Amino acid sequence: MDSILLAYGGYYQGNRMPQENHALPIAIPVGSQIPHAVGLAYAIKYRHKDDVVMVFFGDGATSEGDFHEALNFASVFQTPVVFVCQNNQWAISLPCSHQTHAKTLAQKGLAYDIPALQVDGNDVLAVYVAAHEAVERARAGGGPTLIECVTYRLAMHTTADDPTRYRDTQEVAEWEQRDPLARFQKYLMSKGLLADESLHLLEDEIKAEIQQAVERTEQQMTTLAGDALSLFDHLYAAMPPYLQEQRRELEAELADRDHCKEAPND
Repeated sequence: MDSILLAYGGYYQGNRMPQENHALPIAIPVGSQIPHAVGLAYAIKYRHKDDVVMVFFGDGATSEGDFHEALNFASVFQTPVVFVCQNNQWAISLPCSHQTHAKTLAQKGLAYDIPALQVDGNDVLAVYVAAHEAVERARAGGGPTLIECVTYRLAMHTTADDPTRYRDTQEVAEWEQRDPLARFQKYLMSKGLLADESLHLLEDEIKAEIQQAVERTEQQMTTLAGDALSLFDHLYAAMPPYLQEQRRELEAELADRDHCKEAPND
């Protein structure tokens, strides 16, 4: 959570994942992470490891060349990778029906001879079963799998987005009733595995955990705010002249700002 909050707070250090995390930061260009995942999976197979790569992307990414190149490579070399498509039915303002003529996104895997299936993305257990089966297949040398999780984007795409301009509010309200968390809670309660009291305790624990992460992140932000020049440190072994110039300009600007803070008020 600390890394996520740092990244969304505008600090590049939030993308520096702990080594034991085995995760990569979010890729902003649509679909660009999919070939990367296949490359990692190819390296795993080359080194005879039993690890499996899982890559997540949206329905819009399936219209990118990166998606098709990655699936083809993964199939040819039978790499241990699980492709998870979060089909929330909207690529910003473009509905899925306007970007593909295929009846499902899962069937796109058939052309590459990749096992593919479509699941209810709001059903925790359905997604778990599909993912578990795919991971076990990959680990056993059975190659890649494509999973299409059908869900819905309830919120706006970004803070600059106004979804009321392009979709029906009634549709949103209907999908709100299928919220996977509320749905799974009801299931656990119906099975006697979760009670109201334990649920409230769990929610309190989660809120406390989030608040602790916020406080830790704010402390890191205070420290990192005085370390802006480190932005240039990890790009090149030998910094090119144009970056050296930019670094000097930023260093001068920061020095002027600090000088103004220290100057007495008239």
